[in-house]
Amino acid sequence: MKPTPGQSLFSTIDSTTVVVIRWGDSELDLTCGGSPMVDTDPKIAPSGPMGAATALGKRYTTEDGSVELLCTKPGDGELAVGGVALGIKSATPLPASD
Repeated sequence: MKPTPGQSLFSTIDSTTVVVIRWGDSELDLTCGGSPMVDTDPKIAPSGPMGAATALGKRYTTEDGSVELLCTKPGDGELAVGGVALGIKSATPLPASD
């Protein structure tokens, strides 16, 4: 899969929805909870309380930063690229003002 920045991707197993912020030049397998993400909304309703494996408003990225996703709808599935789980991007500290 090679999505473009701004494209929405949907989980096929839970309510997780992400928007692509950055995607490298290569085609990679993006999964949520082990199932491939798709570009059309399968209209899956949340099933019970959310475990919050994906958190609303958080950015998920690979270690090298080549893939970055923004979670727009939380869900129970864990995001992974090529079988490697994505981590939450840490905030960049602002410089001190003296």
